[in-house]
Amino acid sequence: MLNAITDVAGLTVGHATDLVRATGVTAIIFDQPAVCSVDVRGGAPGTRETDLLDPERTVQAVDAIALSGGSAFGLEAAAGIGAWLVAQGRGFAIGATRVPIVPGAILFDLLNGGDKSWGRYGPYRELGFSAAEAARAGPVAMGTVGAGTGANTADLKGGLGTASALSPSGHRVGALVAVNALGSVTIGSTGHFWAATDEQHGEFGGRGLPSPWPADANRIKLKGTTAANTTIALVATDAVLTKAEARHLAVMAQDGLGRAIRPIHTPLDGDTVFAAATGKQPLADIPRDMALIGATAASVLARAVARAVHEATALAVPGALPAWRAEFGASS
Repeated sequence: MLNAITDVAGLTVGHATDLVRATGVTAIIFDQPAVCSVDVRGGAPGTRETDLLDPERTVQAVDAIALSGGSAFGLEAAAGIGAWLVAQGRGFAIGATRVPIVPGAILFDLLNGGDKSWGRYGPYRELGFSAAEAARAGPVAMGTVGAGTGANTADLKGGLGTASALSPSGHRVGALVAVNALGSVTIGSTGHFWAATDEQHGEFGGRGLPSPWPADANRIKLKGTTAANTTIALVATDAVLTKAEARHLAVMAQDGLGRAIRPIHTPLDGDTVFAAATGKQPLADIPRDMALIGATAASVLARAVARAVHEATALAVPGALPAWRAEFGASS
């Protein structure tokens, strides 16, 4: 186990990072079409083909998921991933034609100081193609990469994070998240993470919860540029699930965002969690196994959020928010 979403058999991950523009794209490519659904919360989502993921819709599986910066411009990333899939002969078969199914979600990183003067068309289609081309199994780069490149939180640099675990049901569960929240992932003015109760093996500093409890722990921290938000994620499992079960998995996984980010699902966030099943391991007891897989998904997503911020590095732009390691990495 690499503590990454790629521990789930049947998928690969690739990033495309543009540090000059302070933005990027992350592509998750499924080896075979995967059952997928989604849960969208908050007041300002930016998504592509999420209606298709309702359980009653015709298409039952997807070829890839696109996570991107760029706000509405970033929705073009899925077209670039789709172009790469077409070159591989992938897609939903309609006669002699194949149409890649690539749902996606975006976060807002247009005001982070990067050069957004890209002319008539944004760079996201090409970034999407490059991310798909770079997709590999094995370790997944974290921090200021891919869709997390331009991400920020209320008080620290955001980023891209991943984590995984083995559910008590025997199924592998992984999460991948780009953290660009209106709120904060740390407790008060400390470097302790809200997700500390889920941490494994010191993966984001091993600090646990602060003691004594800080007086400002429950102070609400909000990003100064309140429109520049949204956290987007994928949780995946090797279980055999229906679309309805994948939808419920996405609902349970959203609790991980609630454990790791405060506040969450605000009118100025568009928090979106996809849930995918690669269908390698059947369920023995459907209700019980689903409860265990969902609880594990919430935990790994909370951990992935903290890891995203823990691993991030500050953008090289004026006024950039500090990285967690610069603020807290040298202290106990």
